[in-house]
Amino acid sequence: MITDNASKWMGLPVKVYDYEKGATDYATTLYRIAVDYDSDHTVLEALEKFLAHPDAGKAPGIVIGLYAPESEGDSAEVVRALVAAKDKLAGVRGIFMNDIISEEQEISWIENSDMEPLLNAYPKLEHFRVRGGNGLALGKLKSAHLKSLVVETGGMDKKILQSIATAELPKLEHLELWLGTSEYGLTAGVADVEPILKPGKFPALKYLGLRNCEFADALAKLVAKSPVVEQLDVLDLSLGTLGDEGAKELFVSEHLEGLKLLDLHHHYMSDAVAPQFRGLGIEVNLDDSQKEDVWDGEAHRYVAVGE
Repeated sequence: MITDNASKWMGLPVKVYDYEKGATDYATTLYRIAVDYDSDHTVLEALEKFLAHPDAGKAPGIVIGLYAPESEGDSAEVVRALVAAKDKLAGVRGIFMNDIISEEQEISWIENSDMEPLLNAYPKLEHFRVRGGNGLALGKLKSAHLKSLVVETGGMDKKILQSIATAELPKLEHLELWLGTSEYGLTAGVADVEPILKPGKFPALKYLGLRNCEFADALAKLVAKSPVVEQLDVLDLSLGTLGDEGAKELFVSEHLEGLKLLDLHHHYMSDAVAPQFRGLGIEVNLDDSQKEDVWDGEAHRYVAVGE
């Protein structure tokens, strides 16, 4: 469950765009353009007003929040509007699509669309973040400037991983993927993640987040054997279903010693296994330990963000 909108992104504060009062600081504040269930205007009307200000070209980034109350429609209209506004938003270095919290719509309700036209319209984009897996497509990813890519889903289609596996992103430093659960659209498996871990694929990568994953044990086994981990500062396998099986593979991995942080919070490790990570000599986040639910004789684990 995602309970809070972003209050900071790209190192800048994020504020709600007030449709009546407008924006006061285009240059050093990011504005979340959104509607709520009582709004008398549409998100496209709010975006149009935001763009009409003479300082719109100074905006370093833009955040799109709730755009379709009652889950009506997808993000395609907003994408088209942002593509059309590329000249007015000449200073934009970051776009966050769908900063939508559970109170507004669950992540599995967000109806998304093809982001390739948007990414092509802003070739100098450095940061791109998108939430919601339904209908999401990234297409062919090629950028000489993109530094961070975050895709948050309750269930990721394998085509997203295929786009990332074939991407050309030489400056990518931060890759964060919320893989989710098959109950809410996950079609990818560990074999779809493997090409992303190919040595040299992302030479600048410092943060790798393979988060919120229902096959976290199998994922941990794969990552534990990957030399790519040696180039990272942060390996983030949090929010998923990691248990003793995968944890033991991580613990004996020869590739972890250079990490500054291994983030495993929201895990299903036993009290006997989890403390062993304290002896690795690196910072390890073991917060939010979970317990399996057992019913009908079967144990069940849950990702942190599914529905």
